[in-house]
Amino acid sequence: MPRRVVVTGYGVVSPLGNNVEEFWNNIKEGKSGIKKIQSDDFKDIGTQIGGFITDFNAEQYLDKKELGKYDLFVQYGYAAAKQALDQANIDVDNINKERFGVYIGSGIGGINTILDNHKFLIEKGPRRVSPFMVPMMISNMASGIISIKTGFKGPSYSPVSACATGNQAIGEAFLNIRHGYSDGILAGGAEAPINPLAFAGFSRMRAMSTFNEIPERASRPFDSQRDGFVMSEGAGVLFLEEYEHAKERGATILGEIVGYGSTTDAYHITSPDYNGAANAMKLALEMGEINLTDVNYINAHGTSTPEGDKSETKAIKSVFGIHAYNLKVSSTKSMTGHLFGAAGGIESIIALKSIMEDIAPPTINYEIPDENCDLDYVPNHAVKTKINYAISNGFGFGGHNAVLAFKKFSIDKTK
Repeated sequence: MPRRVVVTGYGVVSPLGNNVEEFWNNIKEGKSGIKKIQSDDFKDIGTQIGGFITDFNAEQYLDKKELGKYDLFVQYGYAAAKQALDQANIDVDNINKERFGVYIGSGIGGINTILDNHKFLIEKGPRRVSPFMVPMMISNMASGIISIKTGFKGPSYSPVSACATGNQAIGEAFLNIRHGYSDGILAGGAEAPINPLAFAGFSRMRAMSTFNEIPERASRPFDSQRDGFVMSEGAGVLFLEEYEHAKERGATILGEIVGYGSTTDAYHITSPDYNGAANAMKLALEMGEINLTDVNYINAHGTSTPEGDKSETKAIKSVFGIHAYNLKVSSTKSMTGHLFGAAGGIESIIALKSIMEDIAPPTINYEIPDENCDLDYVPNHAVKTKINYAISNGFGFGGHNAVLAFKKFSIDKTK
């Protein structure tokens, strides 16, 4: 019989706060973390705004010697994982560490390390390339470092599925525990992608917003005036734990994960096919044995791209039918921007907090409705509403889809 999987800790590093309490309060209040980029390196690029972090103190988590060996995405990932583990209040010295693992993904990995060392190579020669370059840049290193520092010797996994990465990491960790292979896993995503090359590439695709004049209004999912996503950085990590293990040690349980759906569009490298997203939602609901009408809230992928938001709306309506119009559907990327591989981590935290406090967070900057996007997107202000089940959507370039289903925790599974 499949085992129950609960969440006993979470941690976040983001443009809206570097701990869950600050982050969630800013989300509820509808604050934006998007700012103007002041560096001249971006002055010739169409997009000059981003969700970058200015107040992260890495020395709270790592010593100075370590900082020179870890790319920023690893630093963010470890900080979020440490927060999650601290909240879970698990005695790591008195557990079977072979039953605990780390699933932290990254869409881009150590891209800034690559760019820095390429510059050293061109300008100063190969002897100036760092001997730490390779372990700093590879996308699995957040999982690797977290495993080393925690001593967790169970499965260590680093999915790379573009913007579905965080959801996929959490979903695969959930399955691993559900089927009895592990008792606990740190799962989520970490990303530090902000640099001129990434901006130039996405700008050339016309995928990013060019609403530079008022940065906090640039990300406007589902609004008819949306013109692209806003790139951001950070990390979000959950500590998933088998229910009986958590109960036996007296852990505080924050919520339960009950379903996961993973599909591929097999359609186009960047344009979505709504059927893939719809099937992922269906699979998550089926695994969780959730009636359509029991779902109250969807944390949408909602990147603020013209085609993406329209396709997701169509997918939701194809799955939920008439109930789609009873759902609260919000895109918190309107506030955080898009954290790529880390998006699923921070948005899973938002989904859990929404369930815990019965609050649907807003989609800010929603002003002019789009006839192709006609659901209740919780415009501009959070809404108090009963939430027993919430799902979180994550869709990525290449047609990757990963959907998570969360449930308000109750001791009796039938409740």
